[in-house]
Amino acid sequence: MLKADIVLSPDFVVAPVRRRLFGSFVEHMGRCVYSGIHEPGHPTADEDGFRGDVLALTRELGVSLVRYPGGNFVSGYRWEDGVGPDRPVRRDLAWRGIETNAVGIDEFARWARKADAEVMYAVNLGTRGVAEALDVHEYMNHPGGTLLSDLRRANGTADPHGVRLWCLGNELDGPWQTGHKTAHEYGRLAAETARALRQAEPGLELVACGSSHSGMPTFGAWEATVLELTYDLVDHISCHAYYEPLDGDVDSFLASAVDMDHFIDSVVATADAVGARLRSDKRIGLSFDEWNVWYQSRFQADPPTEWRTAPRLIEDVYDVLDAVVVGNLLISLLRHSDRVAAACQAQLVNVIAPIRTEPGGPAWRQTTFHPFALTSRLARGQVLRTEVTSPVYPTARYGNVPVVDAVATHEPATGEVVVFAVNRHRIEPVELRATVPGATSVSEAWTVHDPDTSATNTRANPDRVVPRHQSAELSDDTLRTVLAPVSWTAIRLG
Repeated sequence: MLKADIVLSPDFVVAPVRRRLFGSFVEHMGRCVYSGIHEPGHPTADEDGFRGDVLALTRELGVSLVRYPGGNFVSGYRWEDGVGPDRPVRRDLAWRGIETNAVGIDEFARWARKADAEVMYAVNLGTRGVAEALDVHEYMNHPGGTLLSDLRRANGTADPHGVRLWCLGNELDGPWQTGHKTAHEYGRLAAETARALRQAEPGLELVACGSSHSGMPTFGAWEATVLELTYDLVDHISCHAYYEPLDGDVDSFLASAVDMDHFIDSVVATADAVGARLRSDKRIGLSFDEWNVWYQSRFQADPPTEWRTAPRLIEDVYDVLDAVVVGNLLISLLRHSDRVAAACQAQLVNVIAPIRTEPGGPAWRQTTFHPFALTSRLARGQVLRTEVTSPVYPTARYGNVPVVDAVATHEPATGEVVVFAVNRHRIEPVELRATVPGATSVSEAWTVHDPDTSATNTRANPDRVVPRHQSAELSDDTLRTVLAPVSWTAIRLG
């Protein structure tokens, strides 16, 4: 049997566990909003038309932050269409949809409060600019006594929404984006918008657009140019990444977190280089506000051709393999919690999502729901520096990579340590040994694994794949367990 060792100590801390790492994303795309979070007339719908079953699952998932309203959608969005009694129906160029605007800012903020989640709002810098950003901020955050804050109050929301975290546009380096810009064009606009928003409310946190993905031809140069223009005005720069087994290359797919690690390290290096050139002591954070497994090749082969309201769009069905990769990506985000300030799994419901629904019918958990929910619940306190010694296996995309990847967290108030580990090997189990000073007992241990890695959860069989108890032993500060092939595991130690 393969063997791997982990060494950690509560004395070696990376950073606090940031609750914003467990964010999600609701975009007006497909059925994420309509028949996803919002379906008046559904048996579980509340007085505002929100599905109670989806709200319950969102809270169980442990979502701390939700990015809204896009995504590509935001680059053509007119926020004022979604407030008040008269709501025009519009085209959405991003996803070739018909947007009814039945859900807008006020409704979404109300939903987020019910979900116990913070709102991360994205402004339209694709087809709009500084004036509209100031207008939507006035509507959302100003207490009252002005035209737009009083309009909010007249629309039924007396108190400000109090949104603290704002995205300055979305993926504007991409030629698919409505309002696509060069790095210099976008950097100038982002700087002007940031400066104006800070005049309106100095304490906001602002996110500049980074590259749409690390494979963009301008990756690195885009970040450098944008940050040269915005460094003193923004707090974070965004990262987006999606993964799938290209050409059936499962071994590389299981090592997707290797790419995420490199992506994060590259953006950090670029940001710090800009800071050094500007002679600034400030450190730019990263907002990894789009990440997930997404079978983009399927979508690109069958893009939408008709203008429809809430079509079934990229409703990927996830299997055990996908769940293990999602769990590993969460390990990567935790490992980089010293620089990743926020992260959003895209998206929450139906659209490449951990939660699926049927109109008028049930909601259920996809396989990817489980590692996210367990990590959100168990990761508390501080992220520890975790040293892993593991055998390696070959991949076509990333060369030799470790079979085992892991991270650990420590809660100083209770002394509890949680070890999160993944076995990427498709065939071999791994005997894992972890040295955990001060640990006295195994409080709980869970694994996401199935001999059939293609197993999925469906409407007919929603609990085909669930976390199962993992056998683990602790003696003399040493944890021992066996990680099954293609598995994600979390073990909490008292």
